[in-house]
Order: sequence, then C-alpha cells, then structure tokens
Amino acid sequence: MKRRLISTGTRYERDVGYSRAVIAGGHVFTAGCAPAMPEGVDPPTDTYGQTKRCLEIIAAALTEAGSSVSDVVRTRVYLTPAADFEGFGRAHGEVFSEIRPANTTVIIHSLVDPRWHLEIEAEAVISPETG
Repeated sequence: MKRRLISTGTRYERDVGYSRAVIAGGHVFTAGCAPAMPEGVDPPTDTYGQTKRCLEIIAAALTEAGSSVSDVVRTRVYLTPAADFEGFGRAHGEVFSEIRPANTTVIIHSLVDPRWHLEIEAEAVISPETG
C-alpha cells in the first residue's frame, strides 16, 4: 500500500519520529493535534480557543492531504481535568455538527505541555470531490 507523509516541520516530529498526518489506502490519519502556536506564542487559555486551534491544525493537514474536515469520519479527543467540556463541545460542534463523525472523548491526567487542555486526532477519507 502506498503511503504519503504530511509534516509541519516541528521539532517534535523530527525528534520523536512521527508525522502530522499519514495518507494510506484512501484514508488520512492525523496525529494528536495540541493547541501549539506558531513561533512559541502561548496557546489560548480557554478550552474553546484551544479546540479551535487544534481543529485549524487538523484542517490544514487534511487540506494538504487532499481531504477536508467534511471528510472526517472519526475524532478522538483527550481532555485534561482543566478542560471545559462545554467549550470543547461548542468548538467541535461548530465544525462537525452537520458532518457528525464518530467521536470518542477521554479524560486524561495531563499532556506534554501543562498549558494544553486537550489534544485531538482525526481520521478522514479522501473523497473524489476533495482528492
């Protein structure tokens, strides 16, 4: 099976050995997307803003892969105790209310950066309309 890797060039991708997204068999799998900001800027302090940032990163990776958020079939969300579920749900719903992918949301102890409230993974297909 042919595979193509999508990279955003972060040092974590290089140091840890992963890709932002992997395309295989007509599917796109994103790595967990945290609310990392360009050039080391602090992430938003609220869960709603952090969710929006995670979904922006996912959307950019999907676009580069020849897919889009409308092609997402599953999201996995890892929330820390500091997260506001309603804030997450509002931002997730703004993007996915009509698409309605399968979703799993898990509460975890913490993430790599203590400022982060969540990480989101997505799986999408490459549809003829977008790919």
